[in-house]
Amino acid sequence: MGFAYLHGADVSPEADDPVRQSYHDTLLLPRLDAAIRRLNPALPSEAVQTVLNRVRDTEFAGDLISENRRIHALLVGGVPVTWFEGGEERNAIARLVDWENGANDWLAVNQFEVVGQTARRPDIVIFLNGMPIIVIELKGTETGTLKGAYNQIETYKAQVPALFRTNAFTVISEGVTARYGSISANLDRFMRWRTVDGENLVEDGTDLALQTLIHGLLAPGTILELVRYCMVYEDEGKGPIKKIAGYHQFHAVRKAVSAVLRARHLDGRGGVMWHTQGSGKSLLMAFLAGRLMRNPELENPTIVVITDRNDLDNQLYATFSRCDALFGETPEQAEDVPDLRRKLDQRKVGGVIFATMQKFRPPKGETGIGELSDRSNVIVFADEAHRSQYGFEAKVNAKTGETRYGFAHHLRQALPNAVHVGFTGTPISLVGADTQAVFGNYIDIYDIAQAVEDGATVPIYYEGRVAKISLGEEAGDLLDAEYEEILEDAEDAGAELDDETRKAMTRKWARVEALVGAGPRLDKVVEDILRHFGARLEAMDGGKGMIVCMSRRICVEVYNRIVAARPDWHSDEDGAGGVKVIMTGAAQDPAEFQPHIRSKARLETLRTRYRDPSDPFKLVIVRDMWLTGFDAPCMHTMYTDKPMKGHGLMQAITRINRVFGAKPAGLVVDYIGLAADLKAALNHYSNADRKQTGIDQGEAVHALLTQLDIMRVMFHGVDYMAAVRGTPQDRIKMLPIAIEHALNLKVDGEVPKDRTESKKRFMKGVAGLVKAFRIASGTLEAEEVKDEVGFFTAVQAAIRKMDAGSGSGRSVDEADLAISQLLNRSVTSTEVVDILKAAGMDRPDISVLSEDFLLGLKNNPHKSLAVEALKKLLNGEIRTRTRTNNAKKEAFSKRLAEALARYHNRSVDALQVIQEMIAIAKALQEEPEDGLSPEEVAFYDALASNASAVELMGNEELRVIATELVLTVRQNARVDWWRRDDVRKKMRVSIRRILRKHGFPPDLQSDAIKKVVQQAEVLAREFS
Repeated sequence: MGFAYLHGADVSPEADDPVRQSYHDTLLLPRLDAAIRRLNPALPSEAVQTVLNRVRDTEFAGDLISENRRIHALLVGGVPVTWFEGGEERNAIARLVDWENGANDWLAVNQFEVVGQTARRPDIVIFLNGMPIIVIELKGTETGTLKGAYNQIETYKAQVPALFRTNAFTVISEGVTARYGSISANLDRFMRWRTVDGENLVEDGTDLALQTLIHGLLAPGTILELVRYCMVYEDEGKGPIKKIAGYHQFHAVRKAVSAVLRARHLDGRGGVMWHTQGSGKSLLMAFLAGRLMRNPELENPTIVVITDRNDLDNQLYATFSRCDALFGETPEQAEDVPDLRRKLDQRKVGGVIFATMQKFRPPKGETGIGELSDRSNVIVFADEAHRSQYGFEAKVNAKTGETRYGFAHHLRQALPNAVHVGFTGTPISLVGADTQAVFGNYIDIYDIAQAVEDGATVPIYYEGRVAKISLGEEAGDLLDAEYEEILEDAEDAGAELDDETRKAMTRKWARVEALVGAGPRLDKVVEDILRHFGARLEAMDGGKGMIVCMSRRICVEVYNRIVAARPDWHSDEDGAGGVKVIMTGAAQDPAEFQPHIRSKARLETLRTRYRDPSDPFKLVIVRDMWLTGFDAPCMHTMYTDKPMKGHGLMQAITRINRVFGAKPAGLVVDYIGLAADLKAALNHYSNADRKQTGIDQGEAVHALLTQLDIMRVMFHGVDYMAAVRGTPQDRIKMLPIAIEHALNLKVDGEVPKDRTESKKRFMKGVAGLVKAFRIASGTLEAEEVKDEVGFFTAVQAAIRKMDAGSGSGRSVDEADLAISQLLNRSVTSTEVVDILKAAGMDRPDISVLSEDFLLGLKNNPHKSLAVEALKKLLNGEIRTRTRTNNAKKEAFSKRLAEALARYHNRSVDALQVIQEMIAIAKALQEEPEDGLSPEEVAFYDALASNASAVELMGNEELRVIATELVLTVRQNARVDWWRRDDVRKKMRVSIRRILRKHGFPPDLQSDAIKKVVQQAEVLAREFS
């Protein structure tokens, strides 16, 4: 694949010809030095050293993402360097990477040992020109999980952050599936890479998934393209977040570049990108813009981004501004046509300029705005390209004879030689055939089904509720295309209507609005929303909701009813309160509107609050704003009480399809009767897309009841329902019985050979139940069974608390589930020790475990529970007592794992394994009583990890050596001593001298020196 390969031992500081001085070093400086000289042959040695220092020296200590951002800028843009030559100052931009990949040094290292707060050994590290840019963590296919691999990466970041200063991305796999993500990504943001060529997709979970990621993503050319064009650091006020293109965005950018180059020499129609809402379309546009601006064939083009609404323009402009490093300059917004003309006239190359489509409307009495630029390297991005905004059509006014053209006509007149690319989240057939006439055919399609399958979005469920109204034929006419084009555009985009048309439309609108906004009806709707939303918040562990109303008046009425029922949700301050109205307005609006009319800055404050999952602002009321271009992943429920159809309807409901934590799906709750319009809109999508959008909530209820039946069959014979319906004390008494039952379930009708299979069956069943409950939450059926579901999750939580790996092994879907809140507080707060007490056992204190404790278990019915509890306690004790002692930790952990393995494969019974665990506990207690300090113990174990050394030397001699080693290392240690090669060499010589003095076997000395030095670096802070 283009990589050289070395084992970790080959790049160890203890190697014969070391490429790094210390285990603390993560850069391979000789390789980096050679690459800088190779790529910049004109640089003198002093300038080369300056460049190397800029990469080597940390500038943002304690802020890994900011440091990673700094290094990324150096990788992409080069390192500015100044030096004096012949008495004159010289300047250059030194390259760290050859983007054509002709002179790069690629190296893959297996088991790369590195020391930070402790010693760590990632599975594979890929180096580019001596810099570690990819860390790969692999887990075994039998017991490993993606969550485990992810947690391992998180541990590396915390304990050896230097390894990630130059990191591009990380890869995790359990042998079958594989994911990649940035250093700031949570597990749910780790993505699949499903293609090698950009056309043929591989199903996730198949044997080819890992191989596809390896050959598709980890090809050197792909890595370079990702680093250069498809990585951004977005900062929305809480520090930078590193974002990387998904495979669909990466390949779409590739295709779009080719399409733009072709269109420049043809008719200017670059094509249409259909990427479903929520899949990262805004970032796709930014990645493409950055790549086009760096393409030499386009001669530093100007990008003009056109939107059809002011709020969408501001949102997209903000996204591009946060990604300005992609373009090398700050984007601009044009205020009006003269300003747009000035901005285009002022530059012949470069620039990213934003403008709304309405700026291309001619002044009254004129037929056009004239030519703005005749350049062919102007590229127009039209976002949300649909019929009313981008048509060529001409309309003749029957009274005046005046001809009015669609915006596309004026856009082409203004920029006659530009290339036009359209972006949409819906199919062309839904938004109108004119889209193709303006932009051409599809460049790339990323539809709903593919996005859900990839985990880029979540499915959308649909639920019809009460208070629907029956619209008459006259009112129904308002919902046609003319209504959508004229009425909403008239209010939001300033479209001009003659007085007669406006009056007629207003009369019709008022009658429908009066029906929808009638007081008694709104009372019922708001009451139902509050009850339903309360159940959703409980089931979804918080999150956000949105209410979509038909008019601003109704928005205000709904707000007033909500705060009357929930006074604590109200606040006059933008920085407080649980519910807000987001709407446009002016000074002449009614007094009751004024508290809800805000400036752009105030609206941005509310946008930031709403997007923060921890902020108490949980419910927003809107008419039109935030229905397009707004992204709040934590929003999971939309209550619609406004007629919508087609493109507008699909845009609105996809606000809730964003991925967020354990959110399994979004839910549209319909009070106005949108089912027919939703069905009509979905007719333009594939069958696969329809299965992921507008799913009948009845299917969710059926899935919930099916999963609950599975759990009931699993617990047949256990009278847990009496406890569920009983007192908190009843539930506490039932928990240990239920846990014991779960740990001893049959699998496929038989007692499993491996006891862990019982636990897996139970955990899998509960995971399915929780997901189904979350999707169905808010229904009467879910309400009726919530306590039963809560009991099963309490059993699950208790087992996880006892599991020594619970901090690293639980899946995202099961992490910190708030479903447990459905149970009485006295149950949900139960810890493992309380369960043991309820089972008739006192809390087992590690320090006083005895034969009496073992005898007390003989007649206890909860032996499996005891094993799990002791496992947790022992693992905690091992971690505590071996915190700075790698060798001892490995030995005790291995001993415990072997004992548990014998138990799980039924070689020993519960009582026998408990006896073994008590023996381990006693051994742990005995360890410190050897008269050695913790540092001496650590060095002793580093030497004693070799059985041959113990046999030949004896324990007492090794203790003497350990004591001398501590003194020697302390004497040689200075601040950052591991960075000084002379000090390290002196330390190795001193260690070797001590070993020889005491007759340590010569053939074991090399390995012993390595382990002692490693242990010294682990304890570096104490020694220096």
